[in-house]
Amino acid sequence: MYPLSSRQFFLLGFLGSTGLIAMALYLEHIVGLVPCPLCHVQRFAVALFGVVCLLAAVHNPTQVGSRVYAIFTLLSASFGIAAAGRQIWLQGLPKDQLPSCLPPMEFMLEAFPLQEVISKVLHGTADCAEINWTLLGLNLAQLSMISFILMFTLSVYIFLQKKQQPAN
Repeated sequence: MYPLSSRQFFLLGFLGSTGLIAMALYLEHIVGLVPCPLCHVQRFAVALFGVVCLLAAVHNPTQVGSRVYAIFTLLSASFGIAAAGRQIWLQGLPKDQLPSCLPPMEFMLEAFPLQEVISKVLHGTADCAEINWTLLGLNLAQLSMISFILMFTLSVYIFLQKKQQPAN
């Protein structure tokens, strides 16, 4: 039995990221959790990872192409690690040191230049420090960090794969 091909690993990455987005939407629309700015950033990183994985799985590139796609998935996973890390750090701050809350996104997009909106969202707010839901003692930011580390690890594995197996 052959080990999985890079195409199959990219498909696995796509399916995993789809599951993460589905879970995030479930928690938002069914459970009623309101995502903070850093949650939106993490969703973007997961979606970007998933789109790159889907493109790679459909394209089924050679070893060099797989490595190029793996670099893009590494970048999106790294972006997610940074956002989840920022949120975990904010959750550890004393309440008096938390950044102030932001106005609604629609207002910010109308009132501020896009560069300033992006900066404010990436900085995080006091909303990002709230822990409203846990699973096995881990909050959403910690679970996201674990997911991004798994995405990063998958990307490194694909990048380091020695040879491309024939596609099934």
